[in-house]
Amino acid sequence: RRRLPRTPPSRGARFAPAPVRARPRVRPLPTMVVSPPLAAAVGTRASGRSRAPRAMAVRLGSGSSSGSSRGPLRPAPRSPRRGGADNARSSRRGSAMRRVGALSDEASSLPALIENTMDFGSVTKWEGRGGSGWASFFVAETQSGKKLFVKASRRGPEMFAGEALSLRALRHANTLVIPEVHFAGATSEGCRDGDSTIVMDFLEFGPRGDQAAFGAALAKTHLAECLHTEARSGKFGFPVDNTCGDTPQLNEWCDDWVTFFCERRIKHQLSLAKDGALSDLGKRVIEKTPTWFEPFDESNPIRPSVLHGDLWSGNIGTVAGEPSVFDPATYYGHNEAEFGMSWCAGFSDAFYDAYFATFPKTEKYFEERRLLYRLYHYLNHYNLFGGGYKAQCVSIMKTLLK
Repeated sequence: RRRLPRTPPSRGARFAPAPVRARPRVRPLPTMVVSPPLAAAVGTRASGRSRAPRAMAVRLGSGSSSGSSRGPLRPAPRSPRRGGADNARSSRRGSAMRRVGALSDEASSLPALIENTMDFGSVTKWEGRGGSGWASFFVAETQSGKKLFVKASRRGPEMFAGEALSLRALRHANTLVIPEVHFAGATSEGCRDGDSTIVMDFLEFGPRGDQAAFGAALAKTHLAECLHTEARSGKFGFPVDNTCGDTPQLNEWCDDWVTFFCERRIKHQLSLAKDGALSDLGKRVIEKTPTWFEPFDESNPIRPSVLHGDLWSGNIGTVAGEPSVFDPATYYGHNEAEFGMSWCAGFSDAFYDAYFATFPKTEKYFEERRLLYRLYHYLNHYNLFGGGYKAQCVSIMKTLLK
């Protein structure tokens, strides 16, 4: 039984809604306000702006993280998340398209934050665009003509920081249209609009477009040079932990892909499920997993690719006809792991033909690896939504153990 997707609330860009109910997310960022530990994790430096929001105003530094939607539908969401294209699809469009004036005079408002931390001039219009279970969405028009999508939440800035880094990593590949994030982090003390926010370019998104074009663009993304130095040196993971849906996604760097995927993906989901039957099957699957990666050796190594991480139909669209993705759960991993959500993505033969023409497939044990990568997302769906997803997980694991 197919249920509805996790919903469409936010994406890092605004768009003309595609006919999909989707979840969302966001991207890179020039200016970011985060707590000192997060600032260190992303390799930022102080911006020195005046009237900066509480915590620390920072700009993203270099790529180093060291110190310094159509196919089967998914379940009805608990609490949609992430920033981006969502807002355009949200049915709850705020009625008031107000001139900002008095709003931006208040230092504790998002319009004031935009005016004081960005170079787009005064905010001339502020429009509500609905929200998700944990965030509210807005569109701002500025004196310079720049149009922005804004998401605000009463939660801390960590999730927005992860989204911003994810989109920055994807945007670095320069192969897909990804909105630019201008700010992510904590708001000023007492901000009436929320305790954290993310501000990015407003993009007009359209339907998915040509699948062959998307397949080729995605393959080029996976082949592109990685933004972060750890990934360029062959490590798998990401500078910060993020989320897949509402589930924490552990991304501590690891030198070995099989170890990373078993420990930080499968075992983590099994521990969250707290189900004896699933754990017993999962343990046996993990023991067998190295066999399916035997085709990869020094002559055919698995190199870290920047992954969207949650690529289903609701997170795919176009901007001016060019392929685009949003609402990522990014990390650096095996390119084939990107197809873990293919059961909910509706990829055509044209998509796969174009993808593998650009990034050749390793045929041996491909089907077993495909099921393994699906297992991660089915386990995640079971942890998020329960229901029949357990049966799907059991079926996949029993198939892998034959």
